[in-house]
Amino acid sequence: MTNSDIVVAFVDAWNRMDWDGIVDMLADDVVYHNIPMEKIEGKEAARAFITGMQPDSVFWEMLSIAENGNRVLTERVDNFDLPGGKKVSIPVMGTFEIENGKIRAWRDYFDLATFTSQMA
Repeated sequence: MTNSDIVVAFVDAWNRMDWDGIVDMLADDVVYHNIPMEKIEGKEAARAFITGMQPDSVFWEMLSIAENGNRVLTERVDNFDLPGGKKVSIPVMGTFEIENGKIRAWRDYFDLATFTSQMA
């Protein structure tokens, strides 16, 4: 399995809302950073953040993917249907660093104002 395959499987797990599958793909000492927000360190902290979202549905649309060594870059549109009928759609550039078949670092870059305006 290539590093790109790992990231595609990760995105697929999000689209299935397979929370355990998502977390299983993370290294124990993962660093997860939504760049306009505080970074999250460690698998259990990442699990708490991921499972705390509680969306009704998820669809991450992969627009582009590129691999360079242990890094995989993605261009995506992350779509969430939230409780109460709220919909959030965010263009995202993501960087994943893979080590020993696990995601060791995950950084997503997006415009916070685009997110917060849809949450209002």
